[in-house]
Amino acid sequence: MMTAPYRVIITGCSRGIGLELASQYAQAGWQVMVCARDINGAELAGLAMQYEQVSLHQLDVSSDASIADFASELADQPVDLLINNAGVYGTGGSDLGQLTREEWRQVLEVNTLSPLMLTQALLANIEAGQLKIIAMMSSKVGSIADNGSGGSYYYRSSKTALNQVVKSLSIDLAPRGIKVVALHPGWVKTTMGGPNALIDTQQSVQGLRAVLDELNDRHSGCFYGYDGAEIPW
Repeated sequence: MMTAPYRVIITGCSRGIGLELASQYAQAGWQVMVCARDINGAELAGLAMQYEQVSLHQLDVSSDASIADFASELADQPVDLLINNAGVYGTGGSDLGQLTREEWRQVLEVNTLSPLMLTQALLANIEAGQLKIIAMMSSKVGSIADNGSGGSYYYRSSKTALNQVVKSLSIDLAPRGIKVVALHPGWVKTTMGGPNALIDTQQSVQGLRAVLDELNDRHSGCFYGYDGAEIPW
């Protein structure tokens, strides 16, 4: 695992995969900028107390004003790795007969529009970093080729659209030396994944970090699972 004093920004860190990402990168000695809408939770406070290189930042990724404030706070600091982890599934039904336009918009806002808007705001910082990596937390359910069960319209469509964002960014940012990748964390035991999921956050994050450690130019614009397997679009 990479252990140099790199700087990583992680969104959606209040719980689950985001919290575990922040913890593991802090343990590895990285400068970790932990971002969440609510940074007052006990877990984040404990993480910041345990590791002096961890800083907490209030960030609502669905708010352009909040993104602008965060970018201003960051100023010209270089960023080696941006992990756009924040995401939602949708609180209502997402199957035929239960769909609402407003809820679909909310899921797309957080899962698709927000990662691109934050990335756009921080491009100069990422270009100034050593690693120059942008990771989008996607999901295997966003794979059209893998869809054999239907349903989950909000979440599926938001992650499929995010994958297209990854592909375009990888092309547009290649001349600047920036690599962009879509990641599937696995079916993880979190609030979203539920208690019957197959793996825990520690196993998922260990795998995701291994994938990012091996990332090079030829991997940019691709879609990988936490186990390193490439996933079809």
